[in-house]
Amino acid sequence: MKNVIPKFKRPLKSIDEPTIDITFWDKATNAYDAKDYKKAVVEVINYINPSLLQSKDTSKDINIVQGQGSAEIQVNVTNEKFSVKAPFLRSTEATNKIALFRKIAEVNFNPLTLAQIHLKDDTLWFGYETSIELCQPYKTYEVLREICVYADNYDDEFVGKYKADFYKESNTTKFTSEEKDKAWNQINDVLTDYKEYSQFFKEKRWDAFQWDIIVISILKIVNMPYVQGALRTDLQEYVSNMYNGNIDFNFRIDKGTNFMNKLCAKSRDEFMKEIYHAENFISLKWRSSTEIMQNYVKKMERNVLKYIEDKDNFTLSYYLQYSFLYIIYSYNLEDLHKNSIYDVLEEVSGLEPNIAAEKLLITYYDFLENKKTISSNAEG
Repeated sequence: MKNVIPKFKRPLKSIDEPTIDITFWDKATNAYDAKDYKKAVVEVINYINPSLLQSKDTSKDINIVQGQGSAEIQVNVTNEKFSVKAPFLRSTEATNKIALFRKIAEVNFNPLTLAQIHLKDDTLWFGYETSIELCQPYKTYEVLREICVYADNYDDEFVGKYKADFYKESNTTKFTSEEKDKAWNQINDVLTDYKEYSQFFKEKRWDAFQWDIIVISILKIVNMPYVQGALRTDLQEYVSNMYNGNIDFNFRIDKGTNFMNKLCAKSRDEFMKEIYHAENFISLKWRSSTEIMQNYVKKMERNVLKYIEDKDNFTLSYYLQYSFLYIIYSYNLEDLHKNSIYDVLEEVSGLEPNIAAEKLLITYYDFLENKKTISSNAEG
Protein backbone atom coordinates (compact mmCIF):
# COMPACT_ATOMS: atom_id res chain seq x y z
CA MET A 1 0.00 0.00 0.00
CA LYS A 2 1.26 3.49 -0.84
CA ASN A 3 2.09 5.51 2.26
CA VAL A 4 -0.39 8.39 1.95
CA ILE A 5 -2.86 10.12 4.26
CA PRO A 6 -6.25 8.33 4.68
CA LYS A 7 -9.22 9.70 2.75
CA PHE A 8 -11.59 12.22 4.32
CA LYS A 9 -14.89 13.71 3.20
CA ARG A 10 -16.94 16.01 5.38
CA PRO A 11 -20.22 14.52 6.63
CA LEU A 12 -23.58 15.41 5.18
CA LYS A 13 -25.20 18.29 7.01
CA SER A 14 -27.86 17.19 9.47
CA ILE A 15 -31.16 19.05 9.15
CA ASP A 16 -31.65 19.07 12.94
CA GLU A 17 -28.11 19.72 14.17
CA PRO A 18 -28.05 22.81 16.44
CA THR A 19 -25.43 25.34 15.38
CA ILE A 20 -23.96 28.21 17.36
CA ASP A 21 -23.27 31.88 16.70
CA ILE A 22 -20.89 33.38 19.25
CA THR A 23 -22.41 36.85 18.82
CA PHE A 24 -25.45 35.67 20.80
CA TRP A 25 -23.20 34.81 23.74
CA ASP A 26 -21.78 38.33 23.76
CA LYS A 27 -25.33 39.72 23.70
CA ALA A 28 -26.28 37.48 26.63
CA THR A 29 -23.37 38.58 28.83
CA ASN A 30 -23.92 42.24 27.92
CA ALA A 31 -27.64 41.99 28.74
CA TYR A 32 -26.94 40.35 32.09
CA ASP A 33 -24.40 43.03 33.00
CA ALA A 34 -27.05 45.63 32.12
CA LYS A 35 -29.50 43.79 34.43
CA ASP A 36 -31.79 42.92 31.51
CA TYR A 37 -32.11 39.37 32.83
CA LYS A 38 -34.85 38.05 30.57
CA LYS A 39 -32.97 39.23 27.47
CA ALA A 40 -29.86 37.47 28.82
CA VAL A 41 -31.79 34.18 28.97
CA VAL A 42 -33.23 34.76 25.48
CA GLU A 43 -29.76 35.29 24.01
CA VAL A 44 -28.38 32.16 25.73
CA ILE A 45 -31.20 30.17 24.11
CA ASN A 46 -30.39 31.80 20.76
CA TYR A 47 -26.76 30.84 21.28
CA ILE A 48 -27.71 27.23 22.02
CA ASN A 49 -30.09 26.84 19.10
CA PRO A 50 -31.35 29.91 17.17
CA SER A 51 -34.27 27.98 15.66
CA LEU A 52 -35.97 27.57 19.05
CA LEU A 53 -37.16 31.19 19.23
CA GLN A 54 -37.63 32.00 15.54
CA SER A 55 -41.42 32.11 15.75
CA LYS A 56 -41.67 33.42 19.34
CA ASP A 57 -42.59 36.89 20.60
CA THR A 58 -39.86 37.26 23.22
CA SER A 59 -41.45 40.39 24.69
CA LYS A 60 -44.10 38.10 26.21
CA ASP A 61 -43.83 34.98 28.36
CA ILE A 62 -41.86 32.35 26.45
CA ASN A 63 -42.72 28.66 26.26
CA ILE A 64 -40.56 26.20 24.33
CA VAL A 65 -41.21 22.48 23.83
CA GLN A 66 -38.50 20.62 21.93
CA GLY A 67 -37.32 17.02 21.83
CA GLN A 68 -33.90 15.84 22.90
CA GLY A 69 -33.85 12.17 22.00
CA SER A 70 -36.76 10.58 23.85
CA ALA A 71 -36.88 13.45 26.39
CA GLU A 72 -39.13 16.48 25.95
CA ILE A 73 -37.44 19.74 27.00
CA GLN A 74 -40.00 22.28 28.26
CA VAL A 75 -38.65 25.78 28.96
CA ASN A 76 -40.64 28.65 30.46
CA VAL A 77 -39.28 32.20 30.71
CA THR A 78 -41.14 35.12 32.28
CA ASN A 79 -40.05 38.48 33.68
CA GLU A 80 -39.76 36.80 37.09
CA LYS A 81 -38.90 33.12 36.57
CA PHE A 82 -36.85 30.72 34.48
CA SER A 83 -37.84 27.05 34.63
CA VAL A 84 -37.04 23.85 32.80
CA LYS A 85 -38.98 20.60 32.98
CA ALA A 86 -37.91 17.57 30.97
CA PRO A 87 -39.99 14.37 31.23
CA PHE A 88 -37.91 11.49 29.88
CA LEU A 89 -39.14 8.14 31.29
CA ARG A 90 -42.23 6.35 32.56
CA SER A 91 -42.37 3.77 35.33
CA THR A 92 -44.51 0.75 34.42
CA GLU A 93 -45.65 -2.46 36.13
CA ALA A 94 -42.58 -4.19 34.71
CA THR A 95 -40.15 -1.59 36.07
CA ASN A 96 -37.74 -2.59 38.85
CA LYS A 97 -38.77 0.45 40.87
CA ILE A 98 -36.57 -0.05 43.94
CA ALA A 99 -33.37 -0.35 41.89
CA LEU A 100 -34.41 2.50 39.57
CA PHE A 101 -35.29 4.93 42.37
CA ARG A 102 -32.09 4.07 44.23
CA LYS A 103 -30.12 4.93 41.10
CA ILE A 104 -32.04 8.19 40.65
CA ALA A 105 -31.23 9.23 44.22
CA GLU A 106 -27.57 8.56 43.45
CA VAL A 107 -27.69 10.60 40.23
CA ASN A 108 -29.34 13.51 42.06
CA PHE A 109 -26.26 13.73 44.30
CA ASN A 110 -23.79 13.15 41.49
CA PRO A 111 -23.34 13.92 38.60
CA LEU A 112 -26.25 16.41 38.68
CA THR A 113 -25.23 19.80 40.05
CA LEU A 114 -28.20 22.08 39.28
CA ALA A 115 -31.19 20.08 38.08
CA GLN A 116 -32.84 17.18 39.92
CA ILE A 117 -34.84 14.16 38.75
CA HIS A 118 -38.40 14.08 40.14
CA LEU A 119 -41.19 11.51 40.08
CA LYS A 120 -44.84 12.49 39.63
CA ASP A 121 -47.39 9.72 39.17
CA ASP A 122 -45.53 7.38 36.79
CA THR A 123 -43.36 10.01 35.04
CA LEU A 124 -39.70 10.76 35.74
CA TRP A 125 -38.58 14.25 34.81
CA PHE A 126 -35.65 16.61 35.22
CA GLY A 127 -36.59 19.90 36.81
CA TYR A 128 -35.02 23.26 37.60
CA GLU A 129 -36.47 26.68 38.51
CA THR A 130 -34.94 29.95 39.64
CA SER A 131 -35.57 33.69 39.73
CA ILE A 132 -34.78 35.43 36.47
CA GLU A 133 -32.19 37.72 38.09
CA LEU A 134 -30.14 34.64 39.05
CA CYS A 135 -29.84 33.50 35.42
CA GLN A 136 -26.21 34.34 34.81
CA PRO A 137 -25.48 33.16 31.22
CA TYR A 138 -22.99 30.43 32.19
CA LYS A 139 -25.47 29.07 34.72
CA THR A 140 -28.37 29.12 32.24
CA TYR A 141 -26.28 27.34 29.63
CA GLU A 142 -25.01 24.73 32.10
CA VAL A 143 -28.44 23.82 33.47
CA LEU A 144 -29.90 23.39 29.97
CA ARG A 145 -26.91 21.37 28.82
CA GLU A 146 -26.88 19.28 32.01
CA ILE A 147 -30.54 18.32 31.63
CA CYS A 148 -30.20 17.49 27.93
CA VAL A 149 -26.97 15.51 28.35
CA TYR A 150 -28.18 13.36 31.22
CA ALA A 151 -31.69 12.88 29.85
CA ASP A 152 -30.06 11.64 26.66
CA ASN A 153 -27.53 9.48 28.54
CA TYR A 154 -29.78 7.86 31.11
CA ASP A 155 -32.93 7.08 29.13
CA ASP A 156 -31.45 4.08 27.28
CA GLU A 157 -29.62 2.88 30.40
CA PHE A 158 -32.70 3.02 32.63
CA VAL A 159 -34.87 1.31 30.02
CA GLY A 160 -32.31 -1.44 29.55
CA LYS A 161 -31.36 -2.03 33.20
CA TYR A 162 -34.59 -1.30 35.07
CA LYS A 163 -37.30 -1.89 32.44
CA ALA A 164 -38.56 1.69 32.51
CA ASP A 165 -40.33 2.96 29.38
CA PHE A 166 -39.47 5.94 27.20
CA TYR A 167 -41.59 9.04 27.79
CA LYS A 168 -42.10 9.42 24.03
CA GLU A 169 -40.65 8.26 20.76
CA SER A 170 -37.80 10.40 19.45
CA ASN A 171 -38.84 12.87 16.74
CA THR A 172 -36.79 11.66 13.78
CA THR A 173 -36.63 12.13 10.01
CA LYS A 174 -35.62 9.23 7.79
CA PHE A 175 -32.87 9.62 5.22
CA THR A 176 -33.75 9.78 1.54
CA SER A 177 -32.33 7.06 -0.72
CA GLU A 178 -29.71 9.50 -1.99
CA GLU A 179 -28.69 10.46 1.57
CA LYS A 180 -28.45 6.80 2.55
CA ASP A 181 -26.14 6.10 -0.39
CA LYS A 182 -23.87 9.05 0.46
CA ALA A 183 -23.76 8.24 4.17
CA TRP A 184 -23.01 4.56 3.55
CA ASN A 185 -20.31 5.37 0.99
CA GLN A 186 -18.57 7.61 3.53
CA ILE A 187 -18.81 5.01 6.31
CA ASN A 188 -17.64 2.26 3.98
CA ASP A 189 -14.66 4.39 2.90
CA VAL A 190 -13.67 4.83 6.55
CA LEU A 191 -13.89 1.10 7.24
CA THR A 192 -12.01 0.19 4.05
CA ASP A 193 -9.23 2.65 4.92
CA TYR A 194 -9.08 1.28 8.44
CA LYS A 195 -8.55 -2.30 7.23
CA GLU A 196 -5.87 -1.27 4.74
CA TYR A 197 -3.94 1.04 7.10
CA SER A 198 -4.21 -1.33 10.05
CA GLN A 199 -2.71 -4.10 7.92
CA PHE A 200 -0.03 -1.73 6.61
CA PHE A 201 1.04 -0.73 10.13
CA LYS A 202 1.01 -4.36 11.19
CA GLU A 203 3.31 -5.34 8.32
CA LYS A 204 5.64 -2.44 9.15
CA ARG A 205 5.49 -3.32 12.87
CA TRP A 206 4.45 0.26 13.58
CA ASP A 207 2.26 -0.81 16.46
CA ALA A 208 1.76 2.64 17.97
CA PHE A 209 0.09 3.84 14.77
CA GLN A 210 -2.64 1.24 15.27
CA TRP A 211 -3.94 3.62 17.97
CA ASP A 212 -3.89 6.51 15.48
CA ILE A 213 -5.86 4.75 12.74
CA ILE A 214 -8.39 3.35 15.24
CA VAL A 215 -9.02 6.79 16.74
CA ILE A 216 -9.13 8.52 13.36
CA SER A 217 -11.64 5.95 12.05
CA ILE A 218 -13.92 6.11 15.11
CA LEU A 219 -13.87 9.92 15.17
CA LYS A 220 -14.74 10.15 11.48
CA ILE A 221 -17.87 8.05 12.03
CA VAL A 222 -19.00 9.50 15.37
CA ASN A 223 -18.59 13.04 13.97
CA MET A 224 -21.34 12.27 11.46
CA PRO A 225 -24.26 14.04 13.22
CA TYR A 226 -26.84 11.56 11.90
CA VAL A 227 -25.21 8.51 13.50
CA GLN A 228 -27.66 7.77 16.33
CA GLY A 229 -28.83 5.22 18.89
CA ALA A 230 -26.71 2.44 20.33
CA LEU A 231 -24.12 2.89 17.56
CA ARG A 232 -23.38 6.47 18.67
CA THR A 233 -23.26 5.38 22.32
CA ASP A 234 -20.74 2.63 21.48
CA LEU A 235 -18.59 4.98 19.42
CA GLN A 236 -18.55 7.55 22.23
CA GLU A 237 -17.59 4.88 24.74
CA TYR A 238 -14.62 3.84 22.62
CA VAL A 239 -13.48 7.42 22.09
CA SER A 240 -13.41 7.75 25.87
CA ASN A 241 -11.57 4.44 26.27
CA MET A 242 -8.97 5.17 23.61
CA TYR A 243 -8.10 8.53 25.20
CA ASN A 244 -8.06 7.16 28.76
CA GLY A 245 -4.44 7.32 29.90
CA ASN A 246 -5.25 5.25 32.98
CA ILE A 247 -5.79 2.21 30.75
CA ASP A 248 -2.72 0.35 29.46
CA PHE A 249 -1.87 1.57 25.94
CA ASN A 250 -1.63 -1.88 24.37
CA PHE A 251 -4.89 -2.94 26.03
CA ARG A 252 -6.58 0.12 24.49
CA ILE A 253 -5.27 -0.88 21.07
CA ASP A 254 -6.50 -4.47 21.51
CA LYS A 255 -9.96 -3.33 22.61
CA GLY A 256 -10.13 -0.74 19.85
CA THR A 257 -9.08 -3.29 17.24
CA ASN A 258 -11.82 -5.69 18.38
CA PHE A 259 -14.39 -2.90 18.20
CA MET A 260 -13.28 -1.84 14.71
CA ASN A 261 -13.44 -5.45 13.52
CA LYS A 262 -17.05 -5.61 14.75
CA LEU A 263 -17.87 -2.41 12.86
CA CYS A 264 -16.26 -3.78 9.71
CA ALA A 265 -18.42 -6.91 9.98
CA LYS A 266 -21.69 -4.92 10.15
CA SER A 267 -23.80 -4.80 7.00
CA ARG A 268 -25.10 -1.67 5.31
CA ASP A 269 -28.62 -2.46 6.56
CA GLU A 270 -27.37 -2.76 10.15
CA PHE A 271 -25.71 0.65 9.92
CA MET A 272 -28.72 2.28 8.27
CA LYS A 273 -30.98 1.36 11.18
CA GLU A 274 -29.10 3.93 13.24
CA ILE A 275 -28.62 6.59 10.56
CA TYR A 276 -31.29 9.31 10.61
CA HIS A 277 -31.94 12.94 11.46
CA ALA A 278 -33.01 13.44 15.10
CA GLU A 279 -34.56 16.49 16.78
CA ASN A 280 -32.32 18.14 19.38
CA PHE A 281 -32.71 21.04 21.78
CA ILE A 282 -28.97 21.53 22.21
CA SER A 283 -25.75 20.09 20.91
CA LEU A 284 -24.30 17.74 23.51
CA LYS A 285 -20.81 18.96 22.66
CA TRP A 286 -19.04 21.55 24.78
CA ARG A 287 -19.51 25.28 24.26
CA SER A 288 -16.98 26.79 21.88
CA SER A 289 -15.46 30.16 21.09
CA THR A 290 -12.38 31.54 19.35
CA GLU A 291 -10.66 31.82 22.74
CA ILE A 292 -11.53 28.21 23.67
CA MET A 293 -10.18 27.01 20.32
CA GLN A 294 -6.99 29.02 20.76
CA ASN A 295 -6.42 27.65 24.27
CA TYR A 296 -6.95 24.09 23.05
CA VAL A 297 -4.38 24.29 20.26
CA LYS A 298 -1.90 25.98 22.61
CA LYS A 299 -1.95 22.76 24.65
CA MET A 300 -0.92 20.89 21.49
CA GLU A 301 2.09 23.14 20.86
CA ARG A 302 4.63 21.11 22.81
CA ASN A 303 3.96 17.97 20.74
CA VAL A 304 3.83 19.92 17.49
CA LEU A 305 7.21 21.56 18.14
CA LYS A 306 8.76 18.23 19.12
CA TYR A 307 7.66 16.55 15.87
CA ILE A 308 8.89 19.54 13.85
CA GLU A 309 12.26 19.49 15.62
CA ASP A 310 12.56 15.73 14.98
CA LYS A 311 11.54 16.26 11.33
CA ASP A 312 8.94 13.57 11.96
CA ASN A 313 6.34 14.59 9.39
CA PHE A 314 4.67 11.20 9.48
CA THR A 315 3.82 11.37 13.19
CA LEU A 316 2.99 15.09 12.92
CA SER A 317 0.52 14.52 10.09
CA TYR A 318 -1.32 11.82 12.04
CA TYR A 319 -1.23 13.81 15.29
CA LEU A 320 -2.83 16.84 13.64
CA GLN A 321 -5.42 14.69 11.86
CA TYR A 322 -6.79 13.03 14.97
CA SER A 323 -6.43 16.21 17.05
CA PHE A 324 -8.55 18.19 14.58
CA LEU A 325 -11.13 15.39 14.47
CA TYR A 326 -11.20 15.31 18.27
CA ILE A 327 -11.84 19.07 18.39
CA ILE A 328 -14.91 18.57 16.18
CA TYR A 329 -15.99 15.67 18.39
CA SER A 330 -15.63 17.67 21.62
CA TYR A 331 -16.85 21.17 20.72
CA ASN A 332 -19.89 22.70 19.08
CA LEU A 333 -17.78 24.76 16.71
CA GLU A 334 -18.72 27.85 14.78
CA ASP A 335 -18.99 27.08 11.07
CA LEU A 336 -15.81 28.98 10.20
CA HIS A 337 -13.75 26.81 12.57
CA LYS A 338 -15.43 23.56 11.57
CA ASN A 339 -15.08 24.29 7.85
CA SER A 340 -11.41 25.23 8.26
CA ILE A 341 -10.79 21.75 9.67
CA TYR A 342 -12.94 20.04 7.06
CA ASP A 343 -11.17 21.93 4.27
CA VAL A 344 -7.66 20.92 5.28
CA LEU A 345 -8.59 17.28 6.02
CA GLU A 346 -10.12 17.00 2.54
CA GLU A 347 -7.11 18.80 1.02
CA VAL A 348 -4.55 16.39 2.52
CA SER A 349 -6.50 13.21 1.66
CA GLY A 350 -4.24 10.93 -0.36
CA LEU A 351 -1.14 13.14 0.02
CA GLU A 352 2.24 11.97 1.24
CA PRO A 353 2.76 12.74 4.96
CA ASN A 354 5.52 15.34 4.43
CA ILE A 355 3.26 17.39 2.14
CA ALA A 356 0.19 16.84 4.32
CA ALA A 357 2.06 17.93 7.47
CA GLU A 358 2.86 21.33 5.92
CA LYS A 359 -0.77 21.97 5.00
CA LEU A 360 -2.10 20.77 8.36
CA LEU A 361 0.40 23.04 10.11
CA ILE A 362 -0.96 26.09 8.28
CA THR A 363 -4.42 25.46 9.72
CA TYR A 364 -2.94 24.69 13.13
CA TYR A 365 -1.09 28.03 13.21
CA ASP A 366 -4.18 29.86 11.94
CA PHE A 367 -6.00 28.62 15.06
CA LEU A 368 -3.02 29.33 17.31
CA GLU A 369 -2.65 32.89 16.01
CA ASN A 370 -6.42 33.45 15.72
CA LYS A 371 -6.46 33.98 11.96
CA LYS A 372 -10.12 33.46 11.10
CA THR A 373 -10.87 32.49 7.50
CA ILE A 374 -14.42 31.55 6.58
CA SER A 375 -14.59 28.59 4.22
CA SER A 376 -16.79 28.69 1.14
CA ASN A 377 -16.96 24.90 0.74
CA ALA A 378 -20.39 23.31 1.12
CA GLU A 379 -21.20 20.27 3.25
CA GLY A 380 -21.88 16.88 1.70
